[in-house]
Amino acid sequence: MADSNAPLMLSISGMRGLVGKSITPDVVARYTAAFGSWLKTARNTANPTVVLGRDSRPSGEMFENAAAAGLASIGAKVIRVGILSTPGVAIMGQHLGADGGIVITASHNPTPWNGVKPLRHDGVAPPPDAFEQFIAMFKSDEADHVEVDALKPITSNTTGVEVHRDLAADLVDVELIRNAKLKAVVDSVHGAGGDEAAALLDLLGVETVQLYKEPTGQFPHVPEPTKENLTELCEVVAREGAHVGFAQDPDADRLAIVDEQGQYIGEEYTLALCAMHKLGKGDVAVANLSTSRMIDDIAEAAGATVVRTPVGEANVAAGMRANNANLGGEGNGGIIWRPISQVRDSLVGMALVLEMLAQRKISLSSIVAATPSYAIVKDKLELPTREQADPTLVWTAQHYADQKVDTQDGVRVDWEDRWVHVRPSNTEPILRIIAEAATQEAAQALVDEVRAGIASIES
Repeated sequence: MADSNAPLMLSISGMRGLVGKSITPDVVARYTAAFGSWLKTARNTANPTVVLGRDSRPSGEMFENAAAAGLASIGAKVIRVGILSTPGVAIMGQHLGADGGIVITASHNPTPWNGVKPLRHDGVAPPPDAFEQFIAMFKSDEADHVEVDALKPITSNTTGVEVHRDLAADLVDVELIRNAKLKAVVDSVHGAGGDEAAALLDLLGVETVQLYKEPTGQFPHVPEPTKENLTELCEVVAREGAHVGFAQDPDADRLAIVDEQGQYIGEEYTLALCAMHKLGKGDVAVANLSTSRMIDDIAEAAGATVVRTPVGEANVAAGMRANNANLGGEGNGGIIWRPISQVRDSLVGMALVLEMLAQRKISLSSIVAATPSYAIVKDKLELPTREQADPTLVWTAQHYADQKVDTQDGVRVDWEDRWVHVRPSNTEPILRIIAEAATQEAAQALVDEVRAGIASIES
Protein backbone atom coordinates (compact mmCIF):
# COMPACT_ATOMS: atom_id res chain seq x y z
CA MET A 1 0.00 0.00 0.00
CA ALA A 2 1.33 3.43 -0.93
CA ASP A 3 2.60 5.70 1.85
CA SER A 4 0.47 8.84 1.87
CA ASN A 5 3.25 10.77 3.61
CA ALA A 6 5.85 10.08 0.91
CA PRO A 7 6.04 12.55 -2.00
CA LEU A 8 4.33 11.66 -5.27
CA MET A 9 5.21 14.33 -7.79
CA LEU A 10 2.61 14.89 -10.53
CA SER A 11 3.44 17.45 -13.22
CA ILE A 12 3.69 17.90 -16.98
CA SER A 13 7.05 16.12 -16.62
CA GLY A 14 5.17 12.99 -15.49
CA MET A 15 5.00 11.18 -12.18
CA ARG A 16 7.82 10.49 -9.71
CA GLY A 17 7.81 8.89 -6.31
CA LEU A 18 9.70 6.80 -3.79
CA VAL A 19 9.68 3.11 -4.68
CA GLY A 20 7.50 1.04 -2.35
CA LYS A 21 6.19 4.16 -0.64
CA SER A 22 4.50 6.66 -2.92
CA ILE A 23 5.02 4.73 -6.16
CA THR A 24 4.00 1.06 -6.37
CA PRO A 25 2.97 -1.26 -9.24
CA ASP A 26 -0.67 -0.47 -8.52
CA VAL A 27 -0.03 3.27 -8.76
CA VAL A 28 1.85 2.82 -12.05
CA ALA A 29 -0.87 0.60 -13.53
CA ARG A 30 -3.58 3.12 -12.63
CA TYR A 31 -1.54 6.03 -14.02
CA THR A 32 -0.82 4.32 -17.35
CA ALA A 33 -4.42 3.12 -17.67
CA ALA A 34 -5.57 6.71 -17.21
CA PHE A 35 -3.05 7.96 -19.76
CA GLY A 36 -4.11 5.25 -22.23
CA SER A 37 -7.77 6.20 -21.71
CA TRP A 38 -6.92 9.82 -22.53
CA LEU A 39 -5.05 8.65 -25.65
CA LYS A 40 -8.14 6.80 -26.88
CA THR A 41 -10.06 10.06 -27.00
CA ALA A 42 -7.17 12.27 -28.11
CA ARG A 43 -6.24 9.95 -30.98
CA ASN A 44 -9.79 8.80 -31.72
CA THR A 45 -9.01 5.11 -31.53
CA ALA A 46 -10.25 2.27 -29.35
CA ASN A 47 -6.82 0.62 -29.43
CA PRO A 48 -4.01 3.18 -29.23
CA THR A 49 -0.51 1.91 -29.97
CA VAL A 50 1.85 2.79 -27.12
CA VAL A 51 5.63 2.35 -27.07
CA LEU A 52 6.90 1.38 -23.60
CA GLY A 53 10.52 1.67 -22.48
CA ARG A 54 12.50 2.17 -19.29
CA ASP A 55 15.79 3.19 -17.78
CA SER A 56 17.99 0.73 -15.91
CA ARG A 57 16.83 1.17 -12.30
CA PRO A 58 16.39 -2.00 -10.22
CA SER A 59 12.67 -1.20 -9.89
CA GLY A 60 12.32 -0.60 -13.63
CA GLU A 61 11.30 -4.08 -14.76
CA MET A 62 8.63 -4.29 -12.07
CA PHE A 63 7.14 -0.96 -13.09
CA GLU A 64 7.47 -1.73 -16.80
CA ASN A 65 5.35 -4.84 -16.24
CA ALA A 66 2.81 -2.79 -14.27
CA ALA A 67 2.69 -0.15 -17.00
CA ALA A 68 2.19 -2.79 -19.68
CA ALA A 69 -0.71 -4.24 -17.68
CA GLY A 70 -2.29 -0.83 -17.15
CA LEU A 71 -2.07 0.04 -20.82
CA ALA A 72 -3.27 -3.37 -21.99
CA SER A 73 -6.25 -3.14 -19.64
CA ILE A 74 -7.72 -0.24 -21.61
CA GLY A 75 -7.21 -2.00 -24.95
CA ALA A 76 -3.88 -0.48 -25.95
CA LYS A 77 -1.48 -2.24 -28.29
CA VAL A 78 1.73 -2.15 -26.25
CA ILE A 79 5.16 -2.35 -27.93
CA ARG A 80 7.94 -2.91 -25.39
CA VAL A 81 11.30 -1.47 -26.49
CA GLY A 82 13.23 -2.48 -23.35
CA ILE A 83 15.96 -0.45 -21.67
CA LEU A 84 16.32 2.64 -23.81
CA SER A 85 17.00 6.33 -23.32
CA THR A 86 14.05 8.69 -23.01
CA PRO A 87 14.81 10.27 -26.40
CA GLY A 88 15.22 6.76 -27.79
CA VAL A 89 11.71 5.84 -26.65
CA ALA A 90 10.30 9.05 -28.11
CA ILE A 91 12.04 8.42 -31.42
CA MET A 92 10.80 4.83 -31.51
CA GLY A 93 7.25 6.08 -30.99
CA GLN A 94 7.58 8.23 -34.08
CA HIS A 95 9.44 5.51 -36.00
CA LEU A 96 6.69 2.97 -35.33
CA GLY A 97 3.81 5.40 -35.84
CA ALA A 98 2.59 4.98 -32.26
CA ASP A 99 -0.15 7.05 -30.69
CA GLY A 100 1.91 7.67 -27.56
CA GLY A 101 4.70 6.47 -25.34
CA ILE A 102 5.57 5.70 -21.75
CA VAL A 103 9.05 5.84 -20.22
CA ILE A 104 9.63 4.30 -16.80
CA THR A 105 12.27 6.64 -15.40
CA ALA A 106 13.07 9.09 -12.64
CA SER A 107 15.71 10.82 -14.78
CA HIS A 108 18.52 12.15 -12.56
CA ASN A 109 16.86 11.22 -9.24
CA PRO A 110 18.73 8.66 -7.11
CA THR A 111 17.89 4.93 -6.99
CA PRO A 112 15.08 5.06 -4.35
CA TRP A 113 13.01 7.03 -6.88
CA ASN A 114 11.24 5.95 -10.04
CA GLY A 115 8.57 7.47 -12.22
CA VAL A 116 6.48 7.46 -15.36
CA LYS A 117 6.96 9.91 -18.22
CA PRO A 118 4.04 10.00 -20.71
CA LEU A 119 4.61 11.05 -24.32
CA ARG A 120 2.26 12.02 -27.11
CA HIS A 121 2.51 10.63 -30.65
CA ASP A 122 5.08 13.33 -31.49
CA GLY A 123 7.29 12.42 -28.52
CA VAL A 124 6.31 15.43 -26.40
CA ALA A 125 4.74 15.35 -22.97
CA PRO A 126 0.99 16.07 -23.05
CA PRO A 127 0.08 19.75 -22.55
CA PRO A 128 -1.26 20.97 -19.17
CA ASP A 129 -4.95 20.66 -20.09
CA ALA A 130 -4.49 17.06 -21.26
CA PHE A 131 -2.41 16.27 -18.20
CA GLU A 132 -5.21 17.53 -15.95
CA GLN A 133 -7.70 15.30 -17.75
CA PHE A 134 -5.89 12.01 -17.29
CA ILE A 135 -4.66 12.90 -13.80
CA ALA A 136 -8.30 13.38 -12.80
CA MET A 137 -8.99 9.86 -14.14
CA PHE A 138 -5.92 8.54 -12.30
CA LYS A 139 -6.98 10.04 -8.98
CA SER A 140 -10.56 8.79 -9.29
CA ASP A 141 -9.50 5.44 -10.80
CA GLU A 142 -11.92 5.86 -13.70
CA ALA A 143 -9.93 4.47 -16.60
CA ASP A 144 -11.75 3.10 -19.65
CA HIS A 145 -11.03 -0.60 -19.05
CA VAL A 146 -12.10 -3.13 -21.69
CA GLU A 147 -13.44 -6.66 -21.57
CA VAL A 148 -11.38 -9.68 -22.54
CA ASP A 149 -12.34 -9.79 -26.22
CA ALA A 150 -10.99 -6.25 -26.71
CA LEU A 151 -7.55 -6.95 -25.22
CA LYS A 152 -4.59 -6.70 -27.61
CA PRO A 153 -1.30 -8.65 -27.50
CA ILE A 154 1.82 -7.09 -26.00
CA THR A 155 4.73 -7.16 -28.47
CA SER A 156 8.43 -6.19 -28.46
CA ASN A 157 10.81 -4.27 -30.72
CA THR A 158 14.55 -4.21 -30.05
CA THR A 159 15.80 -1.87 -32.80
CA GLY A 160 15.81 1.32 -30.69
CA VAL A 161 19.60 1.63 -30.34
CA GLU A 162 20.18 1.47 -34.09
CA VAL A 163 17.27 3.76 -34.97
CA HIS A 164 18.42 6.42 -32.49
CA ARG A 165 22.06 6.11 -33.57
CA ASP A 166 21.26 6.55 -37.25
CA LEU A 167 19.08 9.62 -36.70
CA ALA A 168 21.71 11.34 -34.56
CA ALA A 169 24.43 10.53 -37.11
CA ASP A 170 22.32 11.91 -39.96
CA LEU A 171 22.48 15.30 -38.24
CA VAL A 172 26.24 15.70 -38.79
CA ASP A 173 29.02 15.22 -41.34
CA VAL A 174 30.13 11.70 -40.44
CA GLU A 175 33.24 11.69 -42.65
CA LEU A 176 34.41 15.02 -41.23
CA ILE A 177 34.23 13.61 -37.70
CA ARG A 178 35.88 10.32 -38.69
CA ASN A 179 38.78 12.14 -40.33
CA ALA A 180 39.34 14.27 -37.22
CA LYS A 181 40.45 11.17 -35.26
CA LEU A 182 38.76 12.33 -32.06
CA LYS A 183 38.85 10.60 -28.68
CA ALA A 184 36.08 10.82 -26.08
CA VAL A 185 35.38 9.51 -22.59
CA VAL A 186 31.73 8.79 -21.79
CA ASP A 187 30.24 8.27 -18.32
CA SER A 188 26.87 6.56 -18.80
CA VAL A 189 26.39 6.05 -15.02
CA HIS A 190 25.08 2.48 -15.60
CA GLY A 191 21.94 4.12 -16.97
CA ALA A 192 19.93 3.55 -20.13
CA GLY A 193 22.08 5.45 -22.63
CA GLY A 194 25.37 3.55 -22.68
CA ASP A 195 24.63 1.32 -25.66
CA GLU A 196 23.20 4.19 -27.68
CA ALA A 197 26.22 6.40 -26.97
CA ALA A 198 28.63 3.58 -27.85
CA ALA A 199 26.80 2.86 -31.10
CA LEU A 200 26.85 6.51 -32.17
CA LEU A 201 30.50 7.14 -31.35
CA ASP A 202 31.52 3.91 -33.08
CA LEU A 203 29.66 4.97 -36.23
CA LEU A 204 31.36 8.40 -36.06
CA GLY A 205 34.79 6.77 -35.77
CA VAL A 206 35.47 8.30 -32.36
CA GLU A 207 37.91 6.39 -30.15
CA THR A 208 35.91 5.88 -26.95
CA VAL A 209 36.68 5.12 -23.34
CA GLN A 210 33.35 4.25 -21.77
CA LEU A 211 32.73 4.39 -18.03
CA TYR A 212 29.79 2.52 -16.53
CA LYS A 213 28.23 1.56 -19.87
CA GLU A 214 26.31 -1.50 -18.67
CA PRO A 215 22.65 -0.70 -17.83
CA THR A 216 22.70 -2.24 -14.34
CA GLY A 217 21.01 0.69 -12.61
CA GLN A 218 23.64 0.53 -9.86
CA PHE A 219 24.73 4.15 -10.09
CA PRO A 220 28.46 4.46 -9.25
CA HIS A 221 27.99 8.04 -8.05
CA VAL A 222 25.12 10.48 -7.54
CA PRO A 223 23.57 10.32 -11.02
CA GLU A 224 22.87 13.99 -11.68
CA PRO A 225 25.64 15.14 -14.08
CA THR A 226 26.94 18.04 -11.99
CA LYS A 227 30.55 19.01 -11.21
CA GLU A 228 30.76 17.39 -7.79
CA ASN A 229 29.53 14.07 -9.22
CA LEU A 230 31.91 13.86 -12.19
CA THR A 231 35.38 14.01 -10.65
CA GLU A 232 36.28 10.57 -12.03
CA LEU A 233 35.25 11.54 -15.56
CA CYS A 234 37.43 14.66 -15.34
CA GLU A 235 40.42 12.58 -14.18
CA VAL A 236 40.00 9.97 -16.92
CA VAL A 237 39.67 12.57 -19.70
CA ALA A 238 42.95 14.19 -18.64
CA ARG A 239 44.74 10.86 -18.14
CA GLU A 240 43.58 9.41 -21.48
CA GLY A 241 44.43 12.52 -23.49
CA ALA A 242 40.85 12.67 -24.79
CA HIS A 243 39.46 15.62 -26.72
CA VAL A 244 36.22 15.68 -24.73
CA GLY A 245 34.32 13.99 -21.93
CA PHE A 246 30.57 13.39 -21.95
CA ALA A 247 28.32 12.55 -18.99
CA GLN A 248 24.78 11.22 -19.40
CA ASP A 249 22.12 11.05 -16.71
CA PRO A 250 20.25 7.73 -16.13
CA ASP A 251 17.70 8.22 -18.92
CA ALA A 252 20.26 9.93 -21.19
CA ASP A 253 18.24 13.02 -22.02
CA ARG A 254 20.82 15.31 -20.38
CA LEU A 255 24.48 15.82 -21.26
CA ALA A 256 27.30 17.48 -19.32
CA ILE A 257 30.67 18.15 -20.92
CA VAL A 258 34.32 18.04 -19.79
CA ASP A 259 37.09 19.69 -21.82
CA GLU A 260 40.37 18.09 -22.92
CA GLN A 261 42.15 19.37 -19.79
CA GLY A 262 39.74 17.46 -17.57
CA GLN A 263 37.85 20.59 -16.58
CA TYR A 264 34.09 20.32 -16.05
CA ILE A 265 32.65 23.05 -18.23
CA GLY A 266 29.13 22.35 -17.12
CA GLU A 267 25.62 21.52 -18.19
CA GLU A 268 24.94 25.12 -19.22
CA TYR A 269 27.52 24.84 -22.00
CA THR A 270 25.74 21.95 -23.75
CA LEU A 271 23.06 24.19 -25.25
CA ALA A 272 25.48 27.13 -25.60
CA LEU A 273 27.99 25.13 -27.65
CA CYS A 274 25.28 23.64 -29.85
CA ALA A 275 23.84 27.11 -30.39
CA MET A 276 27.28 28.45 -31.33
CA HIS A 277 27.65 25.61 -33.83
CA LYS A 278 24.21 25.73 -35.44
CA LEU A 279 22.62 29.19 -35.12
CA GLY A 280 22.67 31.52 -38.12
CA LYS A 281 21.15 34.81 -39.17
CA GLY A 282 17.38 34.87 -38.71
CA ASP A 283 17.26 31.64 -36.70
CA VAL A 284 15.31 31.30 -33.47
CA ALA A 285 16.44 29.32 -30.44
CA VAL A 286 14.20 28.48 -27.50
CA ALA A 287 15.37 28.12 -23.91
CA ASN A 288 13.69 28.03 -20.53
CA LEU A 289 13.81 30.79 -17.96
CA SER A 290 16.49 29.03 -15.87
CA THR A 291 19.00 28.79 -18.72
CA SER A 292 22.18 30.88 -18.86
CA ARG A 293 22.19 34.10 -20.84
CA MET A 294 25.20 32.73 -22.76
CA ILE A 295 22.72 31.63 -25.39
CA ASP A 296 21.40 35.20 -25.71
CA ASP A 297 24.92 36.51 -26.38
CA ILE A 298 25.65 33.70 -28.84
CA ALA A 299 22.37 34.26 -30.68
CA GLU A 300 22.93 38.01 -30.89
CA ALA A 301 26.39 37.50 -32.39
CA ALA A 302 24.91 35.11 -34.98
CA GLY A 303 22.01 37.40 -35.88
CA ALA A 304 19.54 35.00 -34.25
CA THR A 305 16.99 35.50 -31.48
CA VAL A 306 16.05 33.65 -28.28
CA VAL A 307 12.55 32.94 -26.98
CA ARG A 308 12.15 32.07 -23.27
CA THR A 309 9.60 29.60 -21.89
CA PRO A 310 8.67 28.11 -18.52
CA VAL A 311 10.88 25.25 -17.32
CA GLY A 312 9.94 21.83 -18.65
CA GLU A 313 10.73 20.01 -21.85
CA ALA A 314 7.12 20.21 -23.05
CA ASN A 315 7.12 23.99 -22.64
CA VAL A 316 10.37 24.37 -24.58
CA ALA A 317 9.08 22.07 -27.33
CA ALA A 318 5.84 24.09 -27.55
CA GLY A 319 7.91 27.27 -27.86
CA MET A 320 9.95 25.67 -30.62
CA ARG A 321 6.85 24.69 -32.57
CA ALA A 322 5.30 28.14 -32.12
CA ASN A 323 8.45 29.88 -33.38
CA ASN A 324 9.49 27.31 -35.99
CA ALA A 325 12.79 26.81 -34.17
CA ASN A 326 15.02 23.82 -34.84
CA LEU A 327 17.25 24.33 -31.78
CA GLY A 328 16.12 24.51 -28.19
CA GLY A 329 16.87 23.20 -24.77
CA GLU A 330 17.48 23.79 -21.11
CA GLY A 331 20.44 24.72 -18.97
CA ASN A 332 20.44 21.32 -17.29
CA GLY A 333 22.30 19.82 -20.25
CA GLY A 334 19.18 19.25 -22.33
CA ILE A 335 19.50 19.86 -26.07
CA ILE A 336 16.58 19.47 -28.51
CA TRP A 337 16.96 19.35 -32.27
CA ARG A 338 13.39 19.40 -33.56
CA PRO A 339 14.00 17.74 -36.97
CA ILE A 340 14.95 14.58 -35.03
CA SER A 341 12.57 14.78 -32.07
CA GLN A 342 11.10 17.21 -29.57
CA VAL A 343 12.81 15.56 -26.61
CA ARG A 344 16.10 16.46 -24.90
CA ASP A 345 18.71 14.14 -26.35
CA SER A 346 22.28 13.51 -25.14
CA LEU A 347 23.21 11.84 -28.45
CA VAL A 348 22.30 14.98 -30.37
CA GLY A 349 24.52 16.99 -28.03
CA MET A 350 27.42 14.58 -28.51
CA ALA A 351 27.09 14.59 -32.30
CA LEU A 352 26.97 18.39 -32.57
CA VAL A 353 29.89 18.99 -30.20
CA LEU A 354 32.03 16.39 -32.00
CA GLU A 355 31.22 17.97 -35.37
CA MET A 356 32.10 21.38 -33.93
CA LEU A 357 35.50 20.09 -32.75
CA ALA A 358 36.17 18.43 -36.10
CA GLN A 359 35.18 21.54 -38.02
CA ARG A 360 37.04 24.14 -35.94
CA LYS A 361 40.17 22.05 -35.37
CA ILE A 362 40.87 23.73 -32.04
CA SER A 363 40.54 22.47 -28.49
CA LEU A 364 37.27 22.55 -26.59
CA SER A 365 38.89 24.68 -23.88
CA SER A 366 39.80 27.26 -26.53
CA ILE A 367 36.23 27.35 -27.82
CA VAL A 368 34.92 27.77 -24.28
CA ALA A 369 37.46 30.51 -23.52
CA ALA A 370 36.11 32.52 -26.45
CA THR A 371 32.52 32.15 -25.26
CA PRO A 372 30.90 34.93 -23.19
CA SER A 373 30.79 33.39 -19.72
CA TYR A 374 28.92 33.98 -16.51
CA ALA A 375 28.83 32.39 -13.09
CA ILE A 376 25.67 30.51 -12.21
CA VAL A 377 24.62 29.26 -8.78
CA LYS A 378 21.90 26.63 -8.43
CA ASP A 379 20.45 26.25 -4.95
CA LYS A 380 17.41 24.46 -3.56
CA LEU A 381 15.24 24.32 -0.45
CA GLU A 382 13.07 21.48 0.81
CA LEU A 383 9.41 22.06 -0.03
CA PRO A 384 6.99 19.63 1.67
CA THR A 385 3.99 20.95 -0.29
CA ARG A 386 3.62 22.99 -3.50
CA GLU A 387 1.47 25.54 -1.69
CA GLN A 388 4.38 26.49 0.54
CA ALA A 389 6.09 28.03 -2.46
CA ASP A 390 3.41 30.67 -2.97
CA PRO A 391 4.44 33.16 -0.24
CA THR A 392 8.03 32.91 -1.47
CA LEU A 393 7.02 33.78 -5.02
CA VAL A 394 4.88 36.69 -3.84
CA TRP A 395 7.76 38.04 -1.75
CA THR A 396 10.22 37.75 -4.65
CA ALA A 397 7.93 39.54 -7.11
CA GLN A 398 7.16 42.32 -4.65
CA HIS A 399 10.70 42.77 -3.35
CA TYR A 400 12.09 43.22 -6.88
CA ALA A 401 9.05 44.94 -8.39
CA ASP A 402 11.17 47.82 -9.73
CA GLN A 403 13.15 45.38 -11.94
CA LYS A 404 12.12 43.33 -14.98
CA VAL A 405 9.92 40.55 -13.54
CA ASP A 406 8.73 37.47 -15.48
CA THR A 407 6.04 35.30 -13.83
CA GLN A 408 5.58 32.65 -16.55
CA ASP A 409 7.08 30.06 -14.20
CA GLY A 410 7.63 31.08 -10.61
CA VAL A 411 9.40 34.44 -10.62
CA ARG A 412 12.43 35.46 -12.67
CA VAL A 413 13.98 38.89 -12.06
CA ASP A 414 16.42 40.47 -14.53
CA TRP A 415 18.91 43.28 -14.11
CA GLU A 416 21.42 44.54 -16.68
CA ASP A 417 24.15 42.26 -15.38
CA ARG A 418 22.42 39.46 -13.47
CA TRP A 419 19.21 37.49 -12.93
CA VAL A 420 17.57 35.21 -10.39
CA HIS A 421 14.84 32.62 -10.90
CA VAL A 422 12.76 31.22 -8.02
CA ARG A 423 10.38 28.35 -8.75
CA PRO A 424 9.02 25.09 -7.33
CA SER A 425 10.43 22.02 -9.10
CA ASN A 426 8.19 19.96 -11.39
CA THR A 427 9.93 16.72 -10.42
CA GLU A 428 11.10 17.00 -6.80
CA PRO A 429 9.62 18.42 -3.57
CA ILE A 430 11.99 21.39 -3.61
CA LEU A 431 12.11 25.11 -4.35
CA ARG A 432 14.85 26.00 -6.82
CA ILE A 433 16.78 29.28 -6.61
CA ILE A 434 19.03 29.90 -9.61
CA ALA A 435 21.07 33.06 -10.08
CA GLU A 436 23.55 34.16 -12.72
CA ALA A 437 25.96 37.09 -12.67
CA ALA A 438 29.38 38.16 -13.88
CA THR A 439 31.11 36.54 -10.90
CA GLN A 440 30.48 33.60 -8.59
CA GLU A 441 30.37 35.98 -5.64
CA ALA A 442 27.71 38.18 -7.19
CA ALA A 443 25.54 35.20 -8.14
CA GLN A 444 25.89 33.69 -4.65
CA ALA A 445 25.05 37.05 -3.07
CA LEU A 446 21.81 37.14 -5.05
CA VAL A 447 20.91 33.60 -3.94
CA ASP A 448 21.73 34.51 -0.34
CA GLU A 449 19.55 37.60 -0.58
CA VAL A 450 16.58 35.54 -1.73
CA ARG A 451 17.19 32.89 0.93
CA ALA A 452 17.26 35.60 3.60
CA GLY A 453 13.98 36.97 2.30
CA ILE A 454 12.41 33.49 2.41
CA ALA A 455 13.68 33.00 5.95
CA SER A 456 12.09 36.32 7.01
CA ILE A 457 8.71 35.09 5.70
CA GLU A 458 8.98 31.78 7.54
CA SER A 459 9.96 33.45 10.81
